[in-house]
Amino acid sequence: MTARMEIIPSIDVAGGRSRVVYWPGASTGVGSPTDRPDRIAEQLVAAGARQLHLVDFDGARRQAPAALEQIGAVAAKVAVPLQVAGGLEEADHIRLAFAAGATRAVVSLAIADRPDALRDCVGVAGDWLAVGLDPRPEKLAAFPWRRASRPSLAQLVDELVAAGVHRLVLGHGGSMPDPALLATLTARGDVDILVAGGVTNLDGVVRLREAGVAGLILGEAILSGTIDLPRALEAASA
Repeated sequence: MTARMEIIPSIDVAGGRSRVVYWPGASTGVGSPTDRPDRIAEQLVAAGARQLHLVDFDGARRQAPAALEQIGAVAAKVAVPLQVAGGLEEADHIRLAFAAGATRAVVSLAIADRPDALRDCVGVAGDWLAVGLDPRPEKLAAFPWRRASRPSLAQLVDELVAAGVHRLVLGHGGSMPDPALLATLTARGDVDILVAGGVTNLDGVVRLREAGVAGLILGEAILSGTIDLPRALEAASA
């Protein structure tokens, strides 16, 4: 039987606010909308979320943390693991995020070409470090590698795992990820695969669970009501 897959709601933060207003009672007129990350986090956890993901959009642009206040506000309101992405390019950036209240960190694929920085990041975050990448061949080919030849996806994953990385966050340009590719990666057994977005219905949730994905990160799909969080949590359970 396929193990339970985590549904991880995502809050995209820019300018200190959520980029998507959350109003879970919009269809019935219950409650009120909010774009405050801490209030959204409270409501998501109350609805059953066991983990949260926060994307620091300003930090991603600056290549340094920019949402530490919001990370702290969320961490003060909820007692679930908080994964942060965006603006974490160095071990010291991860230290700042952890000091603010994050418990997990996602760094960009650029870290693969900086082995010293990768080693330092693993040293700080350990098993709670993830590397984000887009596994599509054309995206890997277009990445500005600093090395003589670009690695294949399999080579890249081997390299990251050998460096101590045991979590990958796969993006895919908003389209549904390829279940066959995911199954190939999850079959390795030495790395947890998380998928970011690309799912717009419960059937998609089930397909990813059956492919062995460890976690599905969903932002606008949940915040807009396209996918009901409690039903997604149920679909993600074996």
